[in-house]
Amino acid sequence: MSDATTTQSYAPGTHPDMPPPLLSSGVIYWVRKNLLSSWTNAVLTIVAFWGLWVILPPFYEWAFADAVFTAVDRSECQSLGDGACWAFIDERFKIFMYGFYPEPERWRVVLAFLLLFVALGPLLFDNFPYRGKAMLFSMAYPFIAAWLLLGGFGLTPVGTDEFAGMLLNVIIGVTGIAFSLPIGIVLALGRASQLPAVRIICITFIEFIRGVPLITLLFLASTMLSYFLPPGTSFDLLMRVLIMVTLFASGYMAEVIRGGLQAIPRGQYEAADSLGLKYWLSMRLVVLPQALKISIPGIVNTFIGLFKDTTLVIIIGLLDMLGMGRASLADANWAGLATEVYISIAIFFFLFCFAMSRYSLYLEKKLETGHQ
Repeated sequence: MSDATTTQSYAPGTHPDMPPPLLSSGVIYWVRKNLLSSWTNAVLTIVAFWGLWVILPPFYEWAFADAVFTAVDRSECQSLGDGACWAFIDERFKIFMYGFYPEPERWRVVLAFLLLFVALGPLLFDNFPYRGKAMLFSMAYPFIAAWLLLGGFGLTPVGTDEFAGMLLNVIIGVTGIAFSLPIGIVLALGRASQLPAVRIICITFIEFIRGVPLITLLFLASTMLSYFLPPGTSFDLLMRVLIMVTLFASGYMAEVIRGGLQAIPRGQYEAADSLGLKYWLSMRLVVLPQALKISIPGIVNTFIGLFKDTTLVIIIGLLDMLGMGRASLADANWAGLATEVYISIAIFFFLFCFAMSRYSLYLEKKLETGHQ
C-alpha cells in the first residue's frame, strides 16, 4: 500500500480493512501455534512425523501399491502380488452389507437407507428445505422403514432372521440412538423428581442398567425372557435385542443429561418460576434446552459407544458385519485374510463414528455450548 494511502484521512467507519500482520494468520501461523508452540510440542511433532514416516510407506505399499483387487481365490492373490488381497472384500461386499437379505429385494434396503438421511435432515439442520413439512416425514420414517425392510402390504415379507451384516448394525444402532435419548430425558427428570416413588423407580432402573454389562442383558433377552412369557408366545429375537439395547443406552443417557441438569444455575429455575411457568413448561422452554446443549459431548459419546456395541449381538447368534466377516474367513478359498477383513470393518465403524463426532463439533459451535 502506498504512503499516500496510509497517510490519507478517512471519515469514521470508512477506513478500508488492512491486511493482518504477516505472522498472525496463514499456514505459518497455524504451524507455530499448533505444532511448535513450545519445546514439548515441537518434540512431539517431530516424533509424530517420524512415526508416520516409518509406518505410512510400508502400509501404502501393502494396502495399495502391491495390493490385489481382482482374483478368484487367495492363491491367485498371492501369485499376483505380495500386498493386501482386497479381492476378497470385493467378492463378499454384498454379503457384508446386506447379510442374508434376498437379493431381488435389496433395493428396499438401499431405499430405506437413503430415506434415513432425508428423515435426519430436518432433525439435524435448521436450514433444511421445507423443514416443517419434512418433520412430519421424520416422524413417519420408523414405520416406513419397518414396512420396507419387513415387507407386507404389497411387498414380499422378509423375516428378521435374514437381517445381517451392516444392515443389522445400522438397524440396532439407529433404533437405540433414536429411542434412548427421549427415554433418557424422562429418566433424568424422574431421578431429579421430588416424588419419592418416581425417583426411587428411576434410580433403581438407572443403577441396575449401569451395573450390568450389555452382554448379560443380551443373554437375558435371547434366553431367559421366554421364561417370563406365556407358553406358546413367540417374541422376535431382533425385537428383544432392540428393546434391551435401547434400555441399556437410555440408562447411560439419563446420567449424561442429569449432569447437564445439575450444571444449570439455580437462578434459571427461579426465573422460570417467576414467569409463572409450570414444571413441564419450565423444563421444555428454559431448563432442558440449556442442559442438552451442555450435554452434547456426553450424548454423542454415548451414541458412538452404542453404535460400536452393536457388534456384541454376535454372542447371541446374530451376525452383524463383524460376524459376517468372521464367518467368511471360514471359506477355505479365502482362509488367512483376517487382516483385510478387520481393517475393512474398522473403516466402516470409523466412518460412522467420525461423522457423529464431526456433527457434534458443528452443533457445539453453532449453539455456542458453554458458559461465557
